[in-house]
Amino acid sequence: MQIRPATQKDSKTIAQFLFMAMEDIIYQFIKIEDKERALNFLHHFTAKTNNQYSWQNCFIGNIDDKVIAVANVYNGANLQLLRLPVIEFTKSNFNPTFDPEPETQAGEIYLDCFAVDRHYRGQGFGSKLLEFLIEEFVEKKNQVFGLLVEKENFNAKKLYQKMGLEYVNEQTLMGKKLEHWQVSL
Repeated sequence: MQIRPATQKDSKTIAQFLFMAMEDIIYQFIKIEDKERALNFLHHFTAKTNNQYSWQNCFIGNIDDKVIAVANVYNGANLQLLRLPVIEFTKSNFNPTFDPEPETQAGEIYLDCFAVDRHYRGQGFGSKLLEFLIEEFVEKKNQVFGLLVEKENFNAKKLYQKMGLEYVNEQTLMGKKLEHWQVSL
């Protein structure tokens, strides 16, 4: 698998992968369980710049020019600025009371979304993309790398622990209690 920064041409594919990673959360954003609307919502942002779901914040895992994995990563210090277009669009078009909790903060490079094509899961591609991100941000740039994971997602937590991440605290996002994990030098 080759790993590269995303381009704007990847935006539609990125939206599909982000949907895989956060289907339930997106339905809460738009207040309806409608896959087509959710994908359109995500594509609205993945195709644009300067927002948390932008193609600018994504890395792509390819095999023979086929996208098999996507990671959405950004500096936690920029969360409020990157999230503002999402909040404004969501409030004016779908959910006037939309007000998500902060999921990251300054001092952390944050893995917002991470997904592997279901046909390629269990083959080490997720591990390879995660290794790349940790090397890129922690080892090369000496930054703290973090993410949120569902308490019940034991397979993901096992992988994260294997990659050197450790449990930091509990956080709430969209009313759901999640575990915050980080790795640093």
